[in-house]
Parts: sequence; C-alpha cells; structure tokens
Amino acid sequence: MKTHLSIFLKTAALVAGGLLCSNTFAQAKWEPTKSVEFIVPAGTGGGADQMARFLQGVISKHKLMAQPLVVVNKSGGAGAEGFLDAKGARPDGHKIIITLSNLFTTPLATGVPFNWKDLTPVAMLALDEFVLWVNAESPYKSVGDLTKAIKQAETGKFKMGGTGSKQEDQIITVAIEKATDKKMIYIPFKGGGDVAVQLVGKHVDTTVNNPIEAVAHWKGGTLRALCVFDSQVMPYPKKITPTQSWKDIPTCKSQGLDVEYLMLRGIFMPPKATPAQVTYFTDVFQKVRQLPEWKEFMETGAFKETFMMGQQFQDWLLKAEVEHFRLMREAGFLAK
Repeated sequence: MKTHLSIFLKTAALVAGGLLCSNTFAQAKWEPTKSVEFIVPAGTGGGADQMARFLQGVISKHKLMAQPLVVVNKSGGAGAEGFLDAKGARPDGHKIIITLSNLFTTPLATGVPFNWKDLTPVAMLALDEFVLWVNAESPYKSVGDLTKAIKQAETGKFKMGGTGSKQEDQIITVAIEKATDKKMIYIPFKGGGDVAVQLVGKHVDTTVNNPIEAVAHWKGGTLRALCVFDSQVMPYPKKITPTQSWKDIPTCKSQGLDVEYLMLRGIFMPPKATPAQVTYFTDVFQKVRQLPEWKEFMETGAFKETFMMGQQFQDWLLKAEVEHFRLMREAGFLAK
C-alpha cells in the first residue's frame, strides 16, 4: 500500500511540476495574438507622435513583432483622453502608450482622475530636450538679444507658441517670464508640429519646441536655435545646417537664462499588465535600441539617450512626480 501511495505521490508531483513548468514557459513566451494599439496622448506631428510612428515603422520593417503596432492619437484634454483610455483598458497586453511629461502635468492641471501609478511602467526610451527657437528672419541672434527685447517690450507684446496649456512648454514659458520679469502671451496649439509652423509663419515670436519638432525647419533655414534648456550641450557634432550642429547650440544657462528642463519619452501599459507582457515589450524596445536607425533617430532629434526599466525607472518617476508638482505649484497651474 505504501509503495502504491509513494508511486502515486511521485507521479502527482511530476505532473504538477510539469504543469508548473508548462505555465511558466507559457508566461515567459507570451506575445500578442492580435494588433497592438499604440496610444499617443498628444497631437500629430509632435515629438511623441514622431517617436511612436518611428517605432511603428522600424518594428514592422525588422519584424520585431508578429502582430502589427497601430498608432492612435488621443490628445483630448491635454492627453487625458489617452491616459484614461490606457487606465481603463483590459490588461491583455494589446495596448501600450507612449508618454511625455503630461503624464504628470495633465492630472495636476485638470484634476482628471489619473496618476502615473495607475499604469504599468515598461521603460524609459530617452529624455527629450527643449530648445529656444526664433524665426530665422528675426533680429534675435542670441539669447541676450531676445531676453533684452522681452524686458524692454510692453507687457504681453511677445507671443510664445507652445503645445497645450499648463504643460511642459508653458512651464518653461513661466520660467522665462520670471527670469525676464516680463509677462508674455502664451498661445497653445495641439502639437509641436503646429507650433513650429506657427513660428515659421511669424504668428508667434518664439517657441521652446523639442529638437525633432523643429529640425526640418532649422535645416531648411527658416528657424534659428538660440539655446538648449539643459545643463550641458547636446552631444551630436554632425552638421544639421550648413554651419551648425546640435552640439553648437549653447545651454541657456551659459547665456544668462538660468532655466533647465528635460522631458520623458517612456512606454507604459494598462494597470495589472503581467510581468511576461512587460518583458515582451521591454525586449522589443531593447532590440529597437540596437538598430542603426534608432541611433540615427536619436542623433537627428538630439535626444538624451537614457534607457531605464524596472525599479530604476520607478524611482525616476517618483522623483519626477515630486518635481513636477513643485513646478506646477510655482507656476500657479494646479487645479483648484
């Protein structure tokens, strides 16, 4: 009897162990079974939209996913539309979202029931720079020229174009206003592409677009870059214009404008996404980062290559949330 019981228990253990290994293997080998929706919580033509569509293209070209990645812009409510969609989605692994810093600013400014902790962090792909731009035909050849003109002008004369209200562009605008002690008129547009076009058309006097949002116009000679809002110059020496590379643009601080700001470019999934799903997409984006196209994209858009995942990314997000609360409070942008 004991012998039969022993055999039974060993057999049961082997079966259970086999099932456990099978389940673990299935978890480890998870992948999408249908198309994956790639939400952009911003308008078309902006930095987030351009990065999402670039990722969609290279992932398809190199067959890094068996299922298609479908980019969908959901910019309503300063990106709240996209965030709430991701927050309410089923955790089946078929929806991801690319985030910018409106991940923090939108809920703080609008009071919409959303926090970054409602999503599942996947990875930080890079940090994005901000550059102070003017029209190439303007008389402002340096930061000093522009800030002097702003200080001497009547209040509200200078128009700053930016993406959305109470978001990154306007946070930087408020910082410039404090530095010059002069109020500007801030004009919000749907996306960074629109902002660049408005500056080319001289409908605004200056912008703080991300490099990738204005690079085509800079290369075409219609925009002029004055400075970058970072603690160091951008490390890309390849000439974009006949005379300038990204590396040739000085920091704003070195030109007397003591303002710094960097923006997140990260990937998140709906709440309760499984570790296997997160691992799948982390692996996909790790493969993208090894491609020559990615390195070219980083250089063309002058991104700061800063890849993070896991606890390191979580820790960064916690610090960024605190910093954005401070910036939004100082700017008077917190929802009442």
